[in-house]
Amino acid sequence: MGLRINDTVPNFTAETDQGTITFHDWIGDSWAILFSHPKDFTPVCTTEFSAVAQLADEWAARNTKVMGVSVDGVEDHRKWKADIEAYGNAPAGFPIIADDGLAVSKAFDMLPAEAYMPDGRTPADSATVRSVFIIGPDKQLKLSMTYPMTVGRNFAEILRALDGLQMSTGNGVATPANWVPGEDVIIPPAVSNEDAAAKFGEFETVFPYLRKTKAPA
Repeated sequence: MGLRINDTVPNFTAETDQGTITFHDWIGDSWAILFSHPKDFTPVCTTEFSAVAQLADEWAARNTKVMGVSVDGVEDHRKWKADIEAYGNAPAGFPIIADDGLAVSKAFDMLPAEAYMPDGRTPADSATVRSVFIIGPDKQLKLSMTYPMTVGRNFAEILRALDGLQMSTGNGVATPANWVPGEDVIIPPAVSNEDAAAKFGEFETVFPYLRKTKAPA
């Protein structure tokens, strides 16, 4: 069975280009994002990891740690980072897991249990290792997205989704379509009008089941 929203994510110990990590310990009390890639030195993935590097201040502002996964070894990761940093003109300070044994890819259900990497493999052999997992401080999966190899990930959307998760998780609200910080949020239907008024103050009733209010500070 695949990993589902609100499942506790697998804990594992793995080698990275920055040393050995145990995943839950590494997350600590932070939010975390795991970005997976099917192979080092691939064009789309290089642009994506460069985008992750450029957003270092944004991750830090959201108390969020980022980690990559690629189905190659530590030495390849270290060499690849030179290209990542050159393309993005930013230091790639995040670790990349060396998942050459496929343990993490299988634990997160990106590859079937019987999968193996043949000699002379290409990225197509691990094409499904193209996911984003957003994980809360409680070590539970909050959101996942999976992309094909031909479509680069939209990091503005990943940041927006992270903002929405942090808003909703911390304040007991939901966010509407295309929401960005500063816009109104939705009061859940389970909250009565009386409780909504006590908690949020003024609110707009669009439909009995759709009520909007100012986003909590």
